[in-house]
Amino acid sequence: MTDSSSRLVASSKLPITILIAVKNESLNLPKCLEALTPAERVVLVDSDSTDETAQIAQDYGVEIVQFKYSYTYPKKRQWALDSVSINTPWIFLLDADEVMTDELWGEISFVLNSPNPKAAYLVEKAFHFLGRRFRFGGFSFQAVLLLQTGKGRFEELAVDPCSNLDMEVHERIVVDGEIGALKNPVLHEDFKGLQAYIDRHNKYSSWEAELRLRYLDSGQYGDSAVKPKLLGNSQERRRFLKKLVLRIPLEHWIWFGYHYFIRLGFLEGRRGLIACQIRASYIAQTNAKIYEARLKQKHRIS
Repeated sequence: MTDSSSRLVASSKLPITILIAVKNESLNLPKCLEALTPAERVVLVDSDSTDETAQIAQDYGVEIVQFKYSYTYPKKRQWALDSVSINTPWIFLLDADEVMTDELWGEISFVLNSPNPKAAYLVEKAFHFLGRRFRFGGFSFQAVLLLQTGKGRFEELAVDPCSNLDMEVHERIVVDGEIGALKNPVLHEDFKGLQAYIDRHNKYSSWEAELRLRYLDSGQYGDSAVKPKLLGNSQERRRFLKKLVLRIPLEHWIWFGYHYFIRLGFLEGRRGLIACQIRASYIAQTNAKIYEARLKQKHRIS
């Protein structure tokens, strides 16, 4: 390739840095990286993976940086936003089990070349489960994934609630400016299997239990947290809905009914039933862990 053609290829890249938080993601990573050729830069933020993650990064010619968790804020993604030198005007936050489509890239290109873009954009994570993309059930959700460099930070919760998770779980980005929304989703599909999915959500339920316990005691998630708003954007509505139901008895059955009946999860067949059962189990585990924590507090006091 001549120097002039090399410059042409480089100039055709979109001025965006893809940040991918990883930890032992060798099964998911190749499909994720194959779809990132339009980006000017791709950076993997690793935590000393013990599988082939680093070798895969090398094979695809992408950068890899190592994150050492200090058991406090910031966690992995926010640390990358703070510590990785980013020269592109745009950032996209991606997981290794997510794939960007040509349609999404086309929409991102339009946004990046528009004269008055928003500070950040919500992007839907299209939920895949047991080998199929779900059209029903309400498991797909929007989050701020595309943002202008320096225009957003992950919310800092009142207390870092889970010391054994070095990466953000359900923390959202607080944006300095107006938030838009893209129409095309990123495809969310984990190839590690159902056991890994359930194991991960067991860890997440511990995080959720501690976070909810702090909220029930203090009435807030944190000064910089996304505010619950019924008529806000999808992140704010999601936070409002969780705030509304967390004190209701048998909450896990409410979530099962919401996903299975109201959001028509039953139309996904056996896969839909399993996904809704896992969702209900996640909430039941969360509230059981809150109950256990209350018992421990009571015994310590008495």
